[in-house]
Amino acid sequence: MFRVALRLGLTSFGGPVAHIGYFREEYVARRRWIGEAQFGELVALSNLLPGPSSSQVGIAIGVHRAGKLGGLAAWLGFTLPSAVALTALAIWARGVDLAGAGWVHGLELAAAAVVAAAVIAMARTLARGPARLLLAAAAAVVALLAPGAPGQALTILAAGAIGAVAFRGSVRALPLTMRFPIGRRLAVAAAVCFTALLVGLPLAADLGGSHGLDLGASFYRAGALVFGGGHVVLPLLNDAVVEPGWVSEEAFLAGYGAAQAVPGPLFTFSAYLGAIGEPSPNGIAGAVIALVAIFLPSFLLLGAVLPLWAAARERLVVQAAVAGIGAAVVGLLAAALWDPVLRTAVHGVGDVVLAVVLFGLLRILPPWAVVGIAAFGGALLF
Repeated sequence: MFRVALRLGLTSFGGPVAHIGYFREEYVARRRWIGEAQFGELVALSNLLPGPSSSQVGIAIGVHRAGKLGGLAAWLGFTLPSAVALTALAIWARGVDLAGAGWVHGLELAAAAVVAAAVIAMARTLARGPARLLLAAAAAVVALLAPGAPGQALTILAAGAIGAVAFRGSVRALPLTMRFPIGRRLAVAAAVCFTALLVGLPLAADLGGSHGLDLGASFYRAGALVFGGGHVVLPLLNDAVVEPGWVSEEAFLAGYGAAQAVPGPLFTFSAYLGAIGEPSPNGIAGAVIALVAIFLPSFLLLGAVLPLWAAARERLVVQAAVAGIGAAVVGLLAAALWDPVLRTAVHGVGDVVLAVVLFGLLRILPPWAVVGIAAFGGALLF
């Protein structure tokens, strides 16, 4: 689990939307560790929870595949490469901004190709038939007209309610195929711990006078309260570190630019901020505190929710709701393909041609190879 997740962590460029495409290619299409419908369920569930959605999907797959340690291994493998790179940048290369580099633009086009392939493949299984296709289209329209995490969460909830009514006659109750080795006591403990830390860490930071506690409380709050993951966390992180004067606006923006050029979850931007911030602890210690604090809510929420999800999916009404949610996920992914992926990456005919070529190469080459070709092509052409 760690080895496969590490390869994804080294090659998954393009942000959380693209990560879903890479995960699908590796875990569903290539290794068949999880089915297409199950993958759609986990994507939908992760979008309903606060925190980094793509990382949560990876953690859940790791738990399903190899138990609780498998979930930890999946997170470590996917997270370490970008966390190490951004920590090193904060320590040794402050102020570097790679946003205008040609090879970075090539990676953006690779992400567009990966997401397009994921939309097509998921639509074939999760949006079959006129009714589900119509629901997917409606979800895409709503996502484009009302962008942002709240709109996405409401769209998924509405699609589940519609599916529970509209698709109840066309689904069947499935046997429990996704087993998560998490008992009810552990699930309750995780829920209590999540709430206790959300309330208690700020109080402890106010009483303790330690910057380490302040850092942990700020990043835990960001990971616990952001819905949608990815770029949505940036305003919370800005409030957490720039407003109190721990990190300058210039350093914050430079790190954000660099974060676009590394693979893995965007939430590892927290490692950069923890390492570059003032006062102490910073450097490696600050990076570890910030990184663990921002991802800890995801582990606790998944520990609380996954056992309930595994049991509830056996019910017919739940399967009908999941069918609606799966169709909506396809629509949301299609909307994200247009904005921000295509709107950000494609600026002319040359971009279109390279993106189409990369899309074709995904049919015959693994994603990491296409990423390398995209970086090389971007460096030559842009």
